[in-house]
Amino acid sequence: MKPELHRAVPVAEIGPSGLDSMVEASPAECAALARRMGVPAVLSFCCRFHLVRTVGSAVAARGRLLASVVRTCVVSLDDFEIAMEEDFRVRFVPAGTETDNPDPEAEDEIPFAGAVIDLGEAAAEQLALALDPYPRKPGAELPESEPSSRIRH
Repeated sequence: MKPELHRAVPVAEIGPSGLDSMVEASPAECAALARRMGVPAVLSFCCRFHLVRTVGSAVAARGRLLASVVRTCVVSLDDFEIAMEEDFRVRFVPAGTETDNPDPEAEDEIPFAGAVIDLGEAAAEQLALALDPYPRKPGAELPESEPSSRIRH
């Protein structure tokens, strides 16, 4: 299955000083990302990458995600728009060479096959990680609960 946002970059194009690349989603790709992420809408989405080849065939990447996403508030059930900005680091590694590092602070590893990495899928994965699982519209308050009444016998 082809990902919603596919941007292939041959590892050979990453020179000694690295490579800067930007992934920007079209309106159709934003709609497909919204379906995948289970959100009402992705209004805009772009991700900037700086890639550097490391030991072996691995590629280190620094990135910045910028998006405008419509979410549904878990309190009021109203839709609301949020602006997202996230900096991240990942490593692209040849498939089969991933480590089993349980450290949550370690850089995520994204396996790739052949000599091409997919920055579009990596950007989509970063969006998924950045989405708050319990979005709350600014100002949304939980209703006050009524005190439980005492049971009389």
